[in-house]
Amino acid sequence: MPATADPRFWQPDVTVATVVMDRGRVLCIEERIEGRLVINQPAGHLEPDESLVHAAVRETLEESGWTVELTGFIGSYLWKAPPRPGEDGGRHFLRFAFAARPVSHDPARVLDDGIEQATWFTPAELQAQAARHRSPLVWQVVADCLAGQRFPLSAVRQMP
Repeated sequence: MPATADPRFWQPDVTVATVVMDRGRVLCIEERIEGRLVINQPAGHLEPDESLVHAAVRETLEESGWTVELTGFIGSYLWKAPPRPGEDGGRHFLRFAFAARPVSHDPARVLDDGIEQATWFTPAELQAQAARHRSPLVWQVVADCLAGQRFPLSAVRQMP
């Protein structure tokens, strides 16, 4: 029996997200998901043998064209998405969120498939767009970052 057929086996999608702040604005991504234009932080899936820190920096560059320096670990978030039509239950996501500062931007960089653009929102503008957030994680991570929630990057370790 494959591991995924075993009801005792459960594995969430592991993702990273980066809250990049500059002059009171938050870097966001507008992307097409199932035909809908949604807002997210630069975020994506952890790749095999990749550290969480490297994944956060990589995903930010791939989705926004911004090179960033991580400044802290905001927290980890477990969320169960609502089921899609035809599914019995929604997928589970385990997100590791990081705070970062922008270092440089490459406006000529080709962004990941589905990404329409990277843009900056004030927190009020982002909150006003709540209906377009890809998930409730978008605002929760920003709210925690704005509230000063930070842990040292050493709290996130990659074991050899």
